[in-house]
Amino acid sequence: MDSETDQNQDVSETSEDKKSFDPNSFLGTLVVAVVLCLVCSFVVSTAAVGLRPMQQKNQKNKQQRNVLIAAGIWEEDKHTDAKIPELFENIETIAVNLPGRGKDLPEAGAVNGDVDLKSYNQLKASKDPEQSIIIGEADVAGIKRREAVSLVYLIKDKSGELETIVLPIYGKGLWSTLYGYLALEADARTVKGITFYKHGETPGLGGEVDNPKWKAKWPGKVVVDESGKPIIEVTKPGAASEDYQVDGLSGATITSAGVEKTIDYWLGNDAFGPFLDKYRDAETASAE
Repeated sequence: MDSETDQNQDVSETSEDKKSFDPNSFLGTLVVAVVLCLVCSFVVSTAAVGLRPMQQKNQKNKQQRNVLIAAGIWEEDKHTDAKIPELFENIETIAVNLPGRGKDLPEAGAVNGDVDLKSYNQLKASKDPEQSIIIGEADVAGIKRREAVSLVYLIKDKSGELETIVLPIYGKGLWSTLYGYLALEADARTVKGITFYKHGETPGLGGEVDNPKWKAKWPGKVVVDESGKPIIEVTKPGAASEDYQVDGLSGATITSAGVEKTIDYWLGNDAFGPFLDKYRDAETASAE
């Protein structure tokens, strides 16, 4: 009898154990949700870490491709990303000190040898108070703050002679900040090419800043005078008649003006002006 009672008790306890976790109860639902979140978080974080090297490589390829596009080296129907390392062989990347604020600052326009070129993120630097400055009255491009050190790309021929200087530029359009690259000839005055790779302008209007037909109007244009003062003018469509004028975008007056002001700022004394002056001075001395 006692044995039968013990057996019934064991069965009863086993049944209670089985019923101890009910996924349909409030507690059970909460446990399932927490476990599911933990599993999903683990999967997502693992994928993010695993994909990071590929993402960094893709970002680097995109950045280098845009430099090549501005310089007129990249051919869309011919080149692939696998070709980028070879095309970049004759391109030297340097870090340049932009004009600062206050006393005892690094020489404006000088090469900064302390910057790690492989890890330096110029976009992040432009938003970091420790690595950037507030522009103030000189801010014709409408960007408010910019990095203290900028990357510059020098393209040389096989003999090592400078052919092209590629500068990163950005400024306000109508709806967004336009990010691009401006390539100059070795004289640091004449446009070799231009490209805008990121913006939020109106498709078909201001969005035409990245239209190859409009970008083809820029090569050969003179953007600064002999003293180094920016003189580029983005005119009304069809009105450009001088070598320092470019036809503006139809129906996109504000975006066109934004491009002009962006170039004015970045080629001026508050940005790349002191750096470019060194090349213009060297060219003048060589000519004499």
